[in-house]
Amino acid sequence: MKRRYAYSLLLLWLPFCVKAQQGGMPALVKNGNEVQLQVHGKPFIILGGELGNSSSSSHAYMQKVWPRLKAMQLNTVLAPVYWELLEPEEGKFDFTLVDSLIINARKNHIKVVPLWFGTWKNSMSCYVPAWVKKDHKRFGRTLDKNGKSVEILSAFGANILEADKKAFAALLKHIKQIDAQAHTVIMVQVENEVGMLSTARETTPTANKLYQQEVPAALLAYLQQHKTELVPELQQLWKQQGYATQGNWETVFGKSDATEELFQAWYYAWFVNEVAAAGKAAYPLPMYVNAALMKSGQRPGDYPAAGPLPQVMDIWQAAAPAIDILAPDFYNPDTQYWCDLFTRRNNPLFIPEMRLDITCAAKVFYALGHYKGLGFSPFSIENANEQQATYLQNSYHLLQQLTPLITATAQKEGVLFDRKNTQQELVMGKYRITCKHDYTLGWSPGAKDSLWPVTGAIILQTAPDEFWIAGMGVVCTFANADASVVTNIESVEEGVFSNGKWIAGRRLNGDEDHQGRHIRIPGGEWSIQKVKLYNSPVSVQE
Repeated sequence: MKRRYAYSLLLLWLPFCVKAQQGGMPALVKNGNEVQLQVHGKPFIILGGELGNSSSSSHAYMQKVWPRLKAMQLNTVLAPVYWELLEPEEGKFDFTLVDSLIINARKNHIKVVPLWFGTWKNSMSCYVPAWVKKDHKRFGRTLDKNGKSVEILSAFGANILEADKKAFAALLKHIKQIDAQAHTVIMVQVENEVGMLSTARETTPTANKLYQQEVPAALLAYLQQHKTELVPELQQLWKQQGYATQGNWETVFGKSDATEELFQAWYYAWFVNEVAAAGKAAYPLPMYVNAALMKSGQRPGDYPAAGPLPQVMDIWQAAAPAIDILAPDFYNPDTQYWCDLFTRRNNPLFIPEMRLDITCAAKVFYALGHYKGLGFSPFSIENANEQQATYLQNSYHLLQQLTPLITATAQKEGVLFDRKNTQQELVMGKYRITCKHDYTLGWSPGAKDSLWPVTGAIILQTAPDEFWIAGMGVVCTFANADASVVTNIESVEEGVFSNGKWIAGRRLNGDEDHQGRHIRIPGGEWSIQKVKLYNSPVSVQE
């Protein structure tokens, strides 16, 4: 009855919400030196928010959430889809919640990224159906360091793999049936924060046997093909073994926790790839996996080992070609450090999950500008307090306007500042740009405070002497790379984009730009500013 009701709702909504549009289905497309997500043939930047784990399990609960998401200027919601609720009985699927999610997102002009809570969620197997949880003989568990069975299903279990593949394929087939024209669903996350806890690898009899066998030929071929390109962590392990091209895992990589993590990563990635490939065979949407990041000093197993982490990035790329992106989940302040690691090996940056706080409003400019990110999404978005919601709304409002310009502009950068990191030097075209935290100006309110807010901006160069700066709490000065030339500000105007057209507001050629000395967006304010420069000789002879 529930499923029939969902389909009735869908049939009522489709005539109003689904219109055939030009362009293909969502896809990742290489554009110059960056990868873009395209929806209906047009570049799309995810300005998103991820729901808390339980919110999308209730249609009624979500009814109060949708208005908040729309008010925060989100264009995408990342929402869990739960295997235990999708297939409560083996072979019997209930798509009621999926239908409700897609229909309501479409109604609110919001895109959807389903998060498949399948075999693993934050390492554990807590969202598998009861018929899986209770059948330990058919669906084998892993063991902790004391040899005790834990609620983490084994990556070596053929039965759980086949069950997960069937469920995921059924989900993608259903999404295609109801959404192939509207493309409300634009990407899919496969599993959630896969990783082994307590130990670096599984220690079941099957795992122990495979660990002593030859390293898979496919991995050895990948290593040899990409020998000079591997991430340093893997390169070092292989190098110390003389770049061995045959043997078991310890022969090829040495005896260590790191080798055990490589082993487990290969089989996790292989499992996830099988699930993703089954889904893509039904409906080939872009797919990604997300990683729970470790803390300094942790050993494999203290953190979710063998997930899609930077040190095993090559392993995941070799074993899981059906996965398009390896994505970091941020619950630490080291944004630049982890983004640098996750953009190695030509991996596009997508941040599907970040701790929700007011710093997200600045970090999104940096992620999109400096790393050409595909998108950004704070976690538990529906629980944002007033300040968090307002800050993020202000940033997303600017970026919504700028999206066509961002995606069409090759020359772009981003800056991010706090009390410790107050300045960044950029080179764009013929100009050297010095960007600083607004509080570096002695007269800025709060400049003498011990704590400074996190601020940031995106900088776009659209012509040799034309720039756009959007963000909050930054100051920028321009100098010509040619020392015989002095760079001056011709004009600065703030404004907005309306229906893709720039509507100029105030001309800021007075106190606001310090009489032509710099470009400034004060702390606590958000702005888009169009900047034109001109150059003159250092000395002018009469």
